[in-house]
Amino acid sequence: MVVGILKLKLQIPKSNSLKRKRMVLKSIKDRVRNNFNVSVMEADHQDKWQVTLLAFACIGPYSGLVNSTLSKIVDFTSDVNGAVLLDYEMEMI
Repeated sequence: MVVGILKLKLQIPKSNSLKRKRMVLKSIKDRVRNNFNVSVMEADHQDKWQVTLLAFACIGPYSGLVNSTLSKIVDFTSDVNGAVLLDYEMEMI
């Protein structure tokens, strides 16, 4: 069994409040959960309006499947309106 962890650093350029940021993040988290069946949380920068770090966890029988799922999440989130992907880090345990 393989556990994959993905960390995405996102910028939300049009966010002018934490309320707007939460709205954009809720949309992203809900869409990713529905499409990929992974766990997701805001891992850092909770008090900043325009930057966030989202962490995703995926468990699978082999690393190829987990890697593929996490790579699809990177592609999916890079096309989301309202957020810009700044950086990402993937780790397999």
